[in-house]
Amino acid sequence: MPSRVEQTASLDLEISRLEDSIRKLKIDFDIYFAGAVKRAPLEARARLESQIKRISDNRTLSYSQRYQLNSLVARFTSYRELWRRTLKARGEEAL
Repeated sequence: MPSRVEQTASLDLEISRLEDSIRKLKIDFDIYFAGAVKRAPLEARARLESQIKRISDNRTLSYSQRYQLNSLVARFTSYRELWRRTLKARGEEAL
């Protein structure tokens, strides 16, 4: 069983990866909306949503990790709403 320090370091790494994934997904949507690619990155968005759910369900998050995670989730939620509205305005199916 991993020690508390190892568990904390592992969660910190997951939260950092989550932040990178949100940044990359935003870039992917920006590229899509600019017309450079034909398909919206909806699969990547679904994977990111499941990753957020998995980390959020972890009961061992410290207060600082929970705060950082909640900040990232709020940023992702605002991006997701922006993407939904943009897809709707373009007449595309928003999931």
